[in-house]
Amino acid sequence: MPSQSPATMLEPGSDDNCRYVALATGRRRRTTALFAAIALGLMVMAMAWVVGLVQFAQTIRDDVPPGIGDLAARDAIIVLTGGRERIPAAFSMLAEGKGNNLLVSGVHGDVGLDELVRRGRLPPSLAACCVHLDHVARDTVGNAAEAAAWAEANGVDSIWLVTSNYHMPRSVVEFHQTMPDLEIASYPVASPDVRLEDWWRWPGTTRLVVAEYNKFLYASVRSWLRGIALPVGIARPA
Repeated sequence: MPSQSPATMLEPGSDDNCRYVALATGRRRRTTALFAAIALGLMVMAMAWVVGLVQFAQTIRDDVPPGIGDLAARDAIIVLTGGRERIPAAFSMLAEGKGNNLLVSGVHGDVGLDELVRRGRLPPSLAACCVHLDHVARDTVGNAAEAAAWAEANGVDSIWLVTSNYHMPRSVVEFHQTMPDLEIASYPVASPDVRLEDWWRWPGTTRLVVAEYNKFLYASVRSWLRGIALPVGIARPA
């Protein structure tokens, strides 16, 4: 005798059959509603991501600092390596007296002070007294950690943070997370190779902006989660 499903074994019109049909219909509706809610949630998240990306690109495009001569002086200057315009800008700030000392963070192990001075056109006497190199940091998190140790060792309470404009939002998040009591002023440096005007028309710039935006979101969420974890007694990772 062929096997029958529970539905076919119930007599049409019986109370049991009606209940089975109602249960099956309810399950289908709940499943459909669940998938619709998931799809809607993903759509909302995607739209929020796109809107945030556009705002991020506009922010870094419009974040143009004043001339170096108009800047206020701070205890120190910290510049993060990674773009050829960053170190010359930091050296100019040091030469203009906008900081007493300069930390160059993320320097390759084979690069010494003399080579940096040649690149940045800084007087050797000023470099010898006031420029410090960090050869340890390999990423932005490491930059913040090494800068924190250097700032504490040198009694630094306020800094100019110098890096590329597209890298600045994430850097500020990491530095504030690592040094919440340090007064941080940003000096974003523009690169002629990064075309932020109509950035979506340039594949290289588009990839850079999208990558930096995602890294910024990750750093912001991680910082937010740490801020929640610490008050409830979860230890900060070493």
